[in-house]
Amino acid sequence: MNKVAITAALGALLAAGSLAVPAASAAAKPRTAESIACSKEADAKGLHGKPRKAFRKTCIKAAKSKAGAT
Repeated sequence: MNKVAITAALGALLAAGSLAVPAASAAAKPRTAESIACSKEADAKGLHGKPRKAFRKTCIKAAKSKAGAT
């Protein structure tokens, strides 16, 4: 086998393996109602990047503690 064929075969194997991983990890953990609500609130505020992540973290924590208190 020449180097081109080996490289092509290796590339095909890597591509096939990398396509299966995201599909499996996405189905592993469904989003909660709190997560969806906080995402919509972050969208309404126009948050992106680190500020969005920080907002969602505190929002979800507050929503879960509020749900547990009731």
